[in-house]
Amino acid sequence: MNFAEHLMTLRKQRGWSQEELGNQIGVTRQTVSKWEMGQSTPELEKLVELARLFNMSIDRLVGLEGAEERGGDFTYQQTRAEMRSLGVYYEYSSPVKVFGLPVVHIRLGFGPRLAKGIVAIGNCAVGVVAVGGGSLGVISIGGISLGLLFAFGGLSLGLVTLGGVAIGGFAVGGCAIGQWLAAGGGALSNYLSIGGGAVSSGLAIGGSAFGHIAVGTEEAKGAFAFLQEGNLGMEEVWSVVKQEFPHMWDWVRSVIQWVLR
Repeated sequence: MNFAEHLMTLRKQRGWSQEELGNQIGVTRQTVSKWEMGQSTPELEKLVELARLFNMSIDRLVGLEGAEERGGDFTYQQTRAEMRSLGVYYEYSSPVKVFGLPVVHIRLGFGPRLAKGIVAIGNCAVGVVAVGGGSLGVISIGGISLGLLFAFGGLSLGLVTLGGVAIGGFAVGGCAIGQWLAAGGGALSNYLSIGGGAVSSGLAIGGSAFGHIAVGTEEAKGAFAFLQEGNLGMEEVWSVVKQEFPHMWDWVRSVIQWVLR
C-alpha cells in the first residue's frame, strides 16, 4: 500500500474528515486531499507529525518494506528523535475533542510552535485557557497575553489585566491603562487611576495626581485638588468624590484615607 492509500485508510479508520486531520497537524483540507490523491507529498516536518498522530514510524507510514517488524518502543523513540531534531521537545494532544479542538494541547520546543485547544500550553497558545510566550484566550497567561476576560503577562491586554504593561477595562501593572480602573507605577484611566503617577478624567490618586478630582502626596492638579499636607478631613474629601461620582466604589475611601494620613 502506498503512502496516499495508507493515509486515507488510517484517517477513515479513526472516523476523521480531511479537515479534521488537517486541523490536527496545521494544514488545510485541500492539502490533505492532495496527499491522498497522490498529487503531492508532505514535507518532513508534517511526516513526523503524521507519524506521531498515528503512533507509527515514518517508514511504516510511507509503506517501506520491513517497517512492520519494528517494535513499538523503537517507533516511539524514532519519532521522538525526529521530532527533537526539528526542535519539538514535547507535545501532547488529548484524544477528547470539543468543536474539533482537543481538550488539552501542549506543544513545547524551539520555534513558533502553536498549541491550539480548550486548554493550550505552548510557545504560542490559542485556547479558552491559553498559557505561552504569546497567548490568546478567554483566560490568557504569557509574555505577550491577549485575554477576552483575563490576561496576565509582560504585555497584557484584556478586560482584567495584570502585567508589566497592562491595558484593559481594569488594569494593574508597572504601566497600567484602564477604562474604569488603572493601578500601577504609572496609571491612566477614564474613571479611577491609582499610582505613583496617576492621570484620570475622573478620580486620580497617587504621588502625583492629575484628574477631575486629584488626591496626591506630592502634587495634585484638577477641578478639585487635595494634597496630603492640606489638613483636610476625610469626610470633606469623600463627600466631593461621591458628589461628582455617585457610583465610586466604597473601598476607594480607604485608599484616599491612606494617602491623606
